[in-house]
Amino acid sequence: MEHFIPGFPSLNLQHLIFDFNGTLACNGTLIEGVEKQLNRLSEKYAIHIVTADTFGTVKEQIQNICCEIIIIPEDKQDQTKLDYMKSISGATCACIGNGRNDGLMLRHAALGIAVIGCEGASSKTLMAADIVVNTITDALDLFIYPNRLKATLRK
Repeated sequence: MEHFIPGFPSLNLQHLIFDFNGTLACNGTLIEGVEKQLNRLSEKYAIHIVTADTFGTVKEQIQNICCEIIIIPEDKQDQTKLDYMKSISGATCACIGNGRNDGLMLRHAALGIAVIGCEGASSKTLMAADIVVNTITDALDLFIYPNRLKATLRK
């Protein structure tokens, strides 16, 4: 989906890449309302969840969401997430996360969004983001109501 934002590089977003724990979930449990929002967004974007699956719950928690799940190993998670994003073309990706291992993909994505959420957020990830929001539902609403992107990012 194309987004024109005055003073910001043109966005032709096709993929939304999410961290799971701390972003879409709290303590391994999907945050209320996220399933409905993700399924709505899956009609316009390819949804990817890239996670270390700390609590071992991602497959169960997102079984009703139209998305791709990528469980990454414990080693070099930040680089693994970045490599995955680049493999599907970072120029068409918005990345959403909160942890230190999300910073690289947020910095190199066409659009990086840091979510503070229930776990807080890594200061390095906050600095890598184009936008910082309080909750995942706020982040998802940026794509459901795209004028919010324009209002936040325009120069």
